[in-house]
Amino acid sequence: MTATATTAAHACAAPHASAAATERTGARTDEAADVITNARERIDALDDRIIGLVQERMAVSAVIQEARITSGGRRVNLSREMEILSHYRDALGKPGTTLAMTLLELCRGKI
Repeated sequence: MTATATTAAHACAAPHASAAATERTGARTDEAADVITNARERIDALDDRIIGLVQERMAVSAVIQEARITSGGRRVNLSREMEILSHYRDALGKPGTTLAMTLLELCRGKI
């Protein structure tokens, strides 16, 4: 291949990402790296909101537990926990059950 043909072939190929973009995102083009970077920023914001909601859920759960215990009841209501597990499983499939179990564990506090 001549030097001119080689240059033309490279010009037609997709532009490669800079080394820093590839390292940071795994993308092969700067355009893909930009998409990934923007999407990751959105995920980080969503994660912050999810963490805040989980913390809020923990506080509400503590109020419920306190009222139940103060009235002579048990800290945990197993039938309610089964409803929550079913709700998450129905919405998210089998991994939803695992997520719900983790939330329940976080919200129960120390037993």
